Amino acid sequence: MRRMEAKIPESHLDLLLGKHVAAVATVNVDGSPHNTPMWVDYDVENNLVRLNTARGRVKARNMENVPIVSLCIIDSNNPYRYLTIIGKVIAITEQGAREHINTLAEKYTGSRNFPLKPGEIRIIVKVRPIKVITH
Repeated sequence: MRRMEAKIPESHLDLLLGKHVAAVATVNVDGSPHNTPMWVDYDVENNLVRLNTARGRVKARNMENVPIVSLCIIDSNNPYRYLTIIGKVIAITEQGAREHINTLAEKYTGSRNFPLKPGEIRIIVKVRPIKVITH
């Protein structure tokens, strides 16, 4: 089986590596879309978009049930420049998720201390881009 994969163009890589928030769309159990803003980072070496959320949230359940997502990251300095990624969820793991959310918190807020709710279990969702659209 051929592995479908799309590369992030160098021209828009800064949108994944910078402080831009992604609008992440998942599919609800009834087939309707669920969209939420999320912090995002990118593993350049492995071509993986990484998201972090808490186990049990709607988006987490959706990604477990239908492992396909769409992300749109709009340049905060130029709203007509954006990166859209349609991707396949290839892994959901608790391993390293607490450290990962602290890394994202530092990137977006300047503080590594992300406050967890009591009993909250963080997960990393790894997404392989299969289609990339830029403008």
